[in-house]
Amino acid sequence: MSKRQKSISYRLKDVTKCPVCNFEHYREQMHSGGGRLIAGKLTRELRRLYEISKKFGRVYPMAYTIIVCPQCLYSSFQNDFNKLESDEATTLKNGSMARRQGIEKIVGPVDFNEDRNLVLGAASYVLAIDCYQKRGMDVAPTPKKAICAIRGAWLFGDMEEEFPGLGFKKIQDLLYMKAVQYYSPTLEIMSNGREPHEQFINLMGPDTDKNWGFDGVIYLNGYLTRKYLDQLAPTDEQKFQILDRCKMHLGKLYGMGKASSSKPTAIIDMAKDLYEEIAEMLEELTEKTGAGAA
Repeated sequence: MSKRQKSISYRLKDVTKCPVCNFEHYREQMHSGGGRLIAGKLTRELRRLYEISKKFGRVYPMAYTIIVCPQCLYSSFQNDFNKLESDEATTLKNGSMARRQGIEKIVGPVDFNEDRNLVLGAASYVLAIDCYQKRGMDVAPTPKKAICAIRGAWLFGDMEEEFPGLGFKKIQDLLYMKAVQYYSPTLEIMSNGREPHEQFINLMGPDTDKNWGFDGVIYLNGYLTRKYLDQLAPTDEQKFQILDRCKMHLGKLYGMGKASSSKPTAIIDMAKDLYEEIAEMLEELTEKTGAGAA
């Protein structure tokens, strides 16, 4: 098994030193090419599925994107790993025991000295959300928590399939709800610039194969809002307001014209389908309550 994993990834020659606890380790990176990834379909959540490779088995490219210190479990995207203010480093150091206890309650004992697998990949995103909660606005934590939440939800869904009945579906649902809560403010941030765009625009994915950027945020905010509408809005009036806002954003996305290199057919078609679904829901709400009527 270890031989197969080593053929998927490799260790960088330069040492990575944790800015929180000073532990040194050699970061793992996934090899590119060589038939490791056989692209399958794109889901409605903009996740790229991959077929199982005969040579390498099932590969999870998302599992490699978060750097995790094996000792204190400080976690972040690569560009943020060393960008710590002294007060952030102190807070993160003081929280290391709680991080370990929290993640091990969910997935059991973890050792990030080992090669990444599904479990460590899923755990890395939960750890990253926790760490970004303690970071300043200069690293744009909100959009990064949104990405970590949606990817974590996907991987915990995979874990539920792999290890059914161990409670991973509950964690997946929790992460989806976190994604919903983070995507709406991310949409605002992309309009008002409250958190620096250059810190997150190249990470918006939401998957690792293609960056859908602002369009992906608009679409996913609408998709997740529709999916979790009952949890987001207790009254029909609130549901109407939330859906109406999503419909407006989606209309701008798919109504801007024909497909192009920056707006491929896939995102336009999915946005149009979602727009029509939300329009139907708004009609039903209007008939039911008179919401939105002049």
